[in-house]
Amino acid sequence: MTEAGQQPTGSVTPAPEPLECRGFELVGYHDLGGHPGFKLAVQQREGRWLLYLGHLWRSGWSVLDVTDPTEPRLVRSWAGPGHTWTIQVQVAEGRLVTGLEKPGPGWGVPADAPYEEGVLVWDVATDPTDPRLLGGWRTGMTGTHRNFYAGGRYVYAAGGKAGHLGNLLRILDIEDPSAPREVASWAVPEQVDSPGHPGLSQAYLHGPAYVQADRAFLAYGRAGLVVLDVHDVHTPRLVSRLSFGDLGGKVGTHSAVPVPGRDLLVVNSEAIEEGDRDPLNYAFLVDISDDAHPRVISSLPVPRPQPGLPYRSYYDKGGRFGPHNQHHPQGNPAHLAPHDHVLMTYFNAGLRLFDITDAREPVEVGCFVPADPSERRGTLPTTLVTQLEDVLVDARGYIYCTDKNHGLFVLRYPDGLR
Repeated sequence: MTEAGQQPTGSVTPAPEPLECRGFELVGYHDLGGHPGFKLAVQQREGRWLLYLGHLWRSGWSVLDVTDPTEPRLVRSWAGPGHTWTIQVQVAEGRLVTGLEKPGPGWGVPADAPYEEGVLVWDVATDPTDPRLLGGWRTGMTGTHRNFYAGGRYVYAAGGKAGHLGNLLRILDIEDPSAPREVASWAVPEQVDSPGHPGLSQAYLHGPAYVQADRAFLAYGRAGLVVLDVHDVHTPRLVSRLSFGDLGGKVGTHSAVPVPGRDLLVVNSEAIEEGDRDPLNYAFLVDISDDAHPRVISSLPVPRPQPGLPYRSYYDKGGRFGPHNQHHPQGNPAHLAPHDHVLMTYFNAGLRLFDITDAREPVEVGCFVPADPSERRGTLPTTLVTQLEDVLVDARGYIYCTDKNHGLFVLRYPDGLR
């Protein structure tokens, strides 16, 4: 790991013009020095708003000061280990938790290249712009993908384990951040790797295991939605499973996020194939008023391009089209916790905003699709079009989005997110 280094603060290139924009305002942009970001995390400390992100096409992380969201300032970037995904970040209570992972095929990294894996814990309380490494933990496999940390003692990691197929839930105690230790793990039975056991293709925890009170909601690939009782973190107990069958293509269930103050989950898959080669990629509202018997009550409407564009469907645009990441409130005081709005990225369809006041009939009320990139930064998508990846909303209502080949977009919804 190299030391963090000061970086130029200003955005070198202007913001791409919006191709489609309904309801949103583009208020800020940063080109990230030509190194697109992926996952996002934000904290407020000593009157400043700090945004942390993992980079997609290079190993490492950055910190931006977004106190003035119209002028994001890159204050620090530092390198991670070579040939390693560093795309996952979480921040809470002055600690930054980052994932290390073997990159998947097609992402420009040789399959046999050496890599680092696991979880790193950083101090971002002492100097929030200069993260200090406190300790780390290894899975013994290929690393962790989407992890959950909302403060306190425990990290809920999605990582592999010997004797199992794919990632499962591994709960870490970081009370002593210099020596994180595993206190429990949990897997669906289909993941047991044994002779004569057929398993289930893509039965793995994509993550995160979104924890709320004594429940953990797990997006478990083709195994569907899993609800666990984690009142005793040492012995997670199954409450229920909800299968979505063969819907959703390769990844299956990608995210399961509770709606603050309501007995609802927003559960979505992830588009993987470019064009129209995926089966239906779903985004469902799930009633969890009885979490022992969760039930689908509606689906988010499929985004459609505005009239006048050279394609009538996003499937015809190129690149991936379908749901990806949602905004995660996570009980973080620096995050907005909307109860009637859902924000979700849709790759080539950009960012979409849905009103779920009536959960039985969600309505799309906003969209933001930037112009396609003019310069390729990474190997994907094969057709160079916008691919919005992650979205995060701070408690002031400012919305941050990343793209595979663009920089960081900062948006606002003037009508107010609620």
